[in-house]
Amino acid sequence: MVAPRANWKGFIKFGEVACPVALYTAASSSERIAFNTLNRKTGNRVKREFVDSETGDPVERDEQVKGYEIENGQYVILEPDEVAAAVPDSDKTLRIDAFIPCNEIDDIYFDKPYYLAPDKMGTDAFVLLRDGMKKAKVAAIAHTVLFRRVRTVLIRPHGKGLIATTLNFDYEVRSSEDAFEQLPDLKIEGEMLQLAEHIIGTKKGSFDASTFDDRYEAAVAELVKAKIEGRAFPKKKAPAASKPSDLLQALRESAGIGRETEPKRTAANVNKGTSRKKAAKPAAAKTKPAASQTRRAG
Repeated sequence: MVAPRANWKGFIKFGEVACPVALYTAASSSERIAFNTLNRKTGNRVKREFVDSETGDPVERDEQVKGYEIENGQYVILEPDEVAAAVPDSDKTLRIDAFIPCNEIDDIYFDKPYYLAPDKMGTDAFVLLRDGMKKAKVAAIAHTVLFRRVRTVLIRPHGKGLIATTLNFDYEVRSSEDAFEQLPDLKIEGEMLQLAEHIIGTKKGSFDASTFDDRYEAAVAELVKAKIEGRAFPKKKAPAASKPSDLLQALRESAGIGRETEPKRTAANVNKGTSRKKAAKPAAAKTKPAASQTRRAG
C-alpha cells in the first residue's frame, strides 16, 4: 500500500515544546465519478480557452493577469510578483494559542479536516500533547500559514493521532438570523409534542458513516455500466403525491396510531341474522385537528 503524501510539513508548538508534524488530507472527493466534456459530433475532448470579453480574441496564459474590480468595468491590476509579496511569511509552525473545552466551538465554523501526525522525530512530545489533551478533555486553537493564507486551526485528539480542522473566519459565516427571520414564534404542546417525542424515541440510533450510501454515485456507475454493455437504463417512476393531511393525524400515523376501524363481523353475529345489532361506530375524537394544514413529507 502506498504511503499517503503529506499536504504540509512543519512544527507544532505549545509553550516551549515543539515537534515536527505533517498534515494529511482526511476527506477527499477524488474517488467520485468524474466526466470529461466531449464534442458530440467527433467524440473528442474539448479544452477550455480564455477569450477577451470585448474583442472575443483568445488570451494566452502569459497575457493573463489578476484584477480587482473597483467600479463597473474598472479594475486595479495586480501583477504575479505583487500578489506573491502579499502572501504572509511562514515559519512552518502551528502555534497553539489556547486550550478550550471540546464542545465550545460551533461546528458551523468547521472548514476542512486534516490528520495531524508526527513527522519522523519528536514522537514523545506529540504523544504527550495528545494524551494531555485527552485527559483534560480539551481542544487546541492554533494558527499558521497554510496554502498561502493565515489559517486558524482547531486541533483535537483523534485515535492514535490528532485531527486538525481549518476554521472559517467569522466574516465567512452567515448570520442565522437572516435564515430564520421569517420563522414565526410558535409553541407546540400536548399530544402533538408527545407524539413527536415518541417518534424520535423510536428512531434513536448511533452514527455509522459506513451505512450512508452515495446514491448518485451508485446510480451513475450503474448507468455507465449499462451503456458499456448496451443495456437500456430503466427509467424511474414518478413518486406518488402525498395526500393532504393535518399535522396531528400525520403524527398519529407516524407513531402507529391509525384511524379506528369498524369491528369485523364474527360467525356468531352472522348466525343471529336480522336480530343482530349493528356495531356501534367509534366515538368521534375529542381532539380538534390542528388549525394549520400541512402536507406529509413523501
